[in-house]
Amino acid sequence: MKLRLSTFFNISSFQILAMFRRGLFYSYLSIYLRFFLGLSVTETTLFATLPMVLNIVFQRYVWGTISDKYQRRRTLIILGEVLAAIGTVFVWYFHTLPNSKLAAGYVIIVGLSLVEIFWSMSNIGWSAIISDLYPEEERTGVQGRLSSIGALGRIAGVWVGGLAYDGLAQHYEGWGFNQGFLFFVASGVMLISTIPMFFVPEGGINTAGPDKEAVNKPKDETRQAQISRVFLVFLLAMIFINFGRNSIAVIKSQYLSLDQGFNVSSNLLSYIVNMESLAIFIMGFLVTRLARRYSDVILLLAGTCCAILSLVGFVLASELPLIFISNFLAGVSMVVILSSSYSYASRLIPPQHRGKQFAWFNATFFLSWGVAGTLVAGPIADLLMKAGASQVLAYKISFLSSAVLVVIGAVILFYADRMKRRTIYLESSISSRR
Repeated sequence: MKLRLSTFFNISSFQILAMFRRGLFYSYLSIYLRFFLGLSVTETTLFATLPMVLNIVFQRYVWGTISDKYQRRRTLIILGEVLAAIGTVFVWYFHTLPNSKLAAGYVIIVGLSLVEIFWSMSNIGWSAIISDLYPEEERTGVQGRLSSIGALGRIAGVWVGGLAYDGLAQHYEGWGFNQGFLFFVASGVMLISTIPMFFVPEGGINTAGPDKEAVNKPKDETRQAQISRVFLVFLLAMIFINFGRNSIAVIKSQYLSLDQGFNVSSNLLSYIVNMESLAIFIMGFLVTRLARRYSDVILLLAGTCCAILSLVGFVLASELPLIFISNFLAGVSMVVILSSSYSYASRLIPPQHRGKQFAWFNATFFLSWGVAGTLVAGPIADLLMKAGASQVLAYKISFLSSAVLVVIGAVILFYADRMKRRTIYLESSISSRR
């Protein structure tokens, strides 16, 4: 018990620092690219799209393979964070060299893409190590508690980022990125976050523990094929769900900062963003109790409904109170979807293939932060504005299109679960006949 508490404390420490860094850096980078460096809406989404594409490619074909072959999880996390920290400082330096602001924006995009190669080491190690350290019945609860703890770090990060973006209102909008302060803090936090990970077990398949039965079980080719089909349909559902709810993640802050719209300051934006963080903190603890009463698929569908309501709220909002409520629902949906989908996927993935198959699962989440924005939300907004629509209307149509994607994902998820139930029924029928 003492070892388990120590392990959870250390991975929680890593989580809170990681979320602090993400809240600090990414909550305002979109605004910096759009309004300080002058990139278009679609171009701003590239800072999430290109890095995430490289992240997934390297998770699946490089680090996932290494993770499965050597069963080294903690090592990948530590090495990835250290290299990414060093790379982040170089990104700031090189983006100050071009005379053109547009070129500086693309330096950030390309630089963060290269840094993401190292972060992908950490991402795949993190996904696998949670399943290595905790049995199936505990994973939803563990993910929920980690989300709550991480939310505290995110709240602090968003708040500090809001203050630093314009240098405590003593400098110009974008000062925090332009002068490197936010880059340096993010890099330093990455280095500090590796310290608790040195006290976490290495991870890997525990052939003498909870994974023993699954690893040593004789392979049934028919069953493996059926599980693979279920997993693929499940992944398709998660593509639509995650792409829909996250396609507006990059452009949301731009929309709230529009002069023609809500015209919020960086400080007020931090409070709006932190409504999502507050929801993550609350739901992270509640999801553990909910997981004891409801199945993963019920929770996943409920989280999907919250995501749809959140997106519709942004479409209908004409006053800030509804924006606050919608962002709160976005936080609720994030925790419930993240926790329940991870648990659902972990039941479909064989322990010996966690590295590669979690890379596919992670792809549905990581790619959603940029690809959907670049292919759907960003182009819709840009095309409507070029056609003469107001900026506010263009952004709202983007939110509505995102809600449609989530609805499609919910339908596919329902079908995937029916496939899973049918597979289990066929297996039980065959076993009873034997």
